[in-house]
Amino acid sequence: MAVNTLESQGKVVIHFPKEKVDKPIICYLTSKYGVMFNILKATITPEQEGLMVLELLGDAEACRQGLEYLRDLGLRIQSITQDITRIEQRCTHCGACIAVCQAGALSIERPSMEVSFSPARCVVCEQCLTACPTRAMVLQY
Repeated sequence: MAVNTLESQGKVVIHFPKEKVDKPIICYLTSKYGVMFNILKATITPEQEGLMVLELLGDAEACRQGLEYLRDLGLRIQSITQDITRIEQRCTHCGACIAVCQAGALSIERPSMEVSFSPARCVVCEQCLTACPTRAMVLQY
Protein backbone atom coordinates (compact mmCIF):
# COMPACT_ATOMS: atom_id res chain seq x y z
CA MET A 1 0.00 0.00 0.00
CA ALA A 2 1.51 3.32 -1.07
CA VAL A 3 1.67 6.00 1.59
CA ASN A 4 0.23 8.68 -0.69
CA THR A 5 -3.00 6.64 -1.12
CA LEU A 6 -3.67 6.33 2.60
CA GLU A 7 -6.59 8.28 4.00
CA SER A 8 -6.30 10.15 7.29
CA GLN A 9 -8.59 8.70 9.94
CA GLY A 10 -8.00 11.55 12.37
CA LYS A 11 -5.79 12.50 15.26
CA VAL A 12 -5.69 10.74 18.62
CA VAL A 13 -3.94 11.29 21.93
CA ILE A 14 -2.57 8.09 23.47
CA HIS A 15 -1.75 8.00 27.18
CA PHE A 16 0.73 5.28 28.22
CA PRO A 17 0.86 4.00 31.80
CA LYS A 18 4.42 3.95 33.14
CA GLU A 19 4.68 0.16 32.86
CA LYS A 20 4.03 0.35 29.08
CA VAL A 21 6.29 3.21 27.90
CA ASP A 22 9.24 0.92 27.16
CA LYS A 23 7.24 -1.47 24.93
CA PRO A 24 7.17 -1.24 21.10
CA ILE A 25 3.39 -1.01 21.12
CA ILE A 26 2.89 1.59 18.38
CA CYS A 27 5.04 -0.39 15.94
CA TYR A 28 2.43 -3.14 16.02
CA LEU A 29 -0.16 -0.80 14.51
CA THR A 30 1.68 -1.09 11.21
CA SER A 31 2.70 -4.75 11.39
CA LYS A 32 -0.56 -6.19 12.79
CA TYR A 33 -3.20 -3.86 11.36
CA GLY A 34 -1.57 -2.09 8.41
CA VAL A 35 -2.18 1.28 10.08
CA MET A 36 0.36 3.97 9.31
CA PHE A 37 0.85 6.87 11.68
CA ASN A 38 2.39 10.29 11.81
CA ILE A 39 3.76 11.20 15.24
CA LEU A 40 2.73 14.81 15.84
CA LYS A 41 3.92 15.05 19.43
CA ALA A 42 5.44 12.63 21.92
CA THR A 43 6.50 12.83 25.54
CA ILE A 44 7.80 9.43 26.58
CA THR A 45 9.98 9.18 29.67
CA PRO A 46 11.15 5.80 31.02
CA GLU A 47 9.42 4.76 34.23
CA GLN A 48 6.92 7.64 33.92
CA GLU A 49 3.63 8.09 32.11
CA GLY A 50 3.86 8.82 28.39
CA LEU A 51 1.79 10.70 25.85
CA MET A 52 1.69 10.62 22.04
CA VAL A 53 -0.39 12.56 19.56
CA LEU A 54 -0.77 10.56 16.34
CA GLU A 55 -2.46 11.10 13.03
CA LEU A 56 -3.71 7.70 11.91
CA LEU A 57 -3.55 6.83 8.22
CA GLY A 58 -5.16 3.86 6.49
CA ASP A 59 -8.38 1.92 6.21
CA ALA A 60 -11.05 3.04 8.71
CA GLU A 61 -11.75 -0.51 9.93
CA ALA A 62 -8.04 -1.26 10.38
CA CYS A 63 -7.64 1.95 12.40
CA ARG A 64 -10.64 1.03 14.56
CA GLN A 65 -9.18 -2.43 15.24
CA GLY A 66 -5.75 -0.95 15.96
CA LEU A 67 -7.19 1.49 18.49
CA GLU A 68 -9.16 -1.33 20.14
CA TYR A 69 -5.88 -3.27 20.41
CA LEU A 70 -4.28 -0.31 22.19
CA ARG A 71 -7.22 0.00 24.58
CA ASP A 72 -7.02 -3.72 25.35
CA LEU A 73 -3.39 -3.19 26.36
CA GLY A 74 -4.47 -0.59 28.92
CA LEU A 75 -3.65 2.57 26.97
CA ARG A 76 -6.09 5.46 27.23
CA ILE A 77 -7.14 6.87 23.84
CA GLN A 78 -8.67 10.31 23.25
CA SER A 79 -9.94 11.32 19.84
CA ILE A 80 -9.16 14.88 18.84
CA THR A 81 -12.46 16.07 17.44
CA GLN A 82 -11.74 19.75 17.60
CA ASP A 83 -9.46 22.00 15.60
CA ILE A 84 -7.67 25.27 16.20
CA THR A 85 -8.38 27.99 13.68
CA ARG A 86 -7.19 31.56 13.34
CA ILE A 87 -9.42 34.59 12.84
CA GLU A 88 -7.24 36.51 10.39
CA GLN A 89 -8.86 39.89 11.12
CA ARG A 90 -7.87 39.64 14.81
CA CYS A 91 -4.25 38.60 14.27
CA THR A 92 -1.74 41.44 14.73
CA HIS A 93 1.24 39.17 13.90
CA CYS A 94 2.82 39.88 17.27
CA GLY A 95 4.36 36.38 17.44
CA ALA A 96 3.33 35.60 21.05
CA CYS A 97 1.80 32.30 19.94
CA ILE A 98 4.99 31.07 18.25
CA ALA A 99 6.89 30.71 21.52
CA VAL A 100 4.36 28.20 22.89
CA CYS A 101 3.74 26.17 19.70
CA GLN A 102 5.95 23.11 20.11
CA ALA A 103 4.40 21.41 17.06
CA GLY A 104 5.63 24.13 14.70
CA ALA A 105 2.15 24.95 13.41
CA LEU A 106 2.85 28.65 13.97
CA SER A 107 5.89 30.35 12.48
CA ILE A 108 7.20 33.71 11.28
CA GLU A 109 7.38 34.25 7.54
CA ARG A 110 10.41 36.17 6.41
CA PRO A 111 10.90 38.91 5.24
CA SER A 112 7.26 39.99 5.86
CA MET A 113 7.46 39.00 9.58
CA GLU A 114 3.86 37.79 9.44
CA VAL A 115 2.71 34.86 11.56
CA SER A 116 1.88 31.82 9.47
CA PHE A 117 -0.47 29.07 10.73
CA SER A 118 -0.38 25.51 9.38
CA PRO A 119 -3.48 23.65 10.66
CA ALA A 120 -2.11 20.33 9.38
CA ARG A 121 0.79 20.55 11.87
CA CYS A 122 -1.43 21.59 14.80
CA VAL A 123 -1.76 19.00 17.59
CA VAL A 124 -4.53 20.97 19.34
CA CYS A 125 -2.53 21.43 22.56
CA GLU A 126 -4.40 24.75 23.04
CA GLN A 127 -1.31 26.65 24.24
CA CYS A 128 -1.77 29.31 21.56
CA LEU A 129 -5.28 30.09 22.81
CA THR A 130 -4.02 31.62 26.03
CA ALA A 131 -0.83 33.06 24.53
CA CYS A 132 -2.64 35.12 21.88
CA PRO A 133 -3.40 38.58 23.31
CA THR A 134 -6.00 39.36 20.62
CA ARG A 135 -7.69 35.93 20.84
CA ALA A 136 -7.15 35.33 17.14
CA MET A 137 -6.61 31.61 17.79
CA VAL A 138 -9.89 29.83 18.55
CA LEU A 139 -11.05 26.28 19.26
CA GLN A 140 -13.58 24.84 16.80
CA TYR A 141 -15.68 21.76 17.68
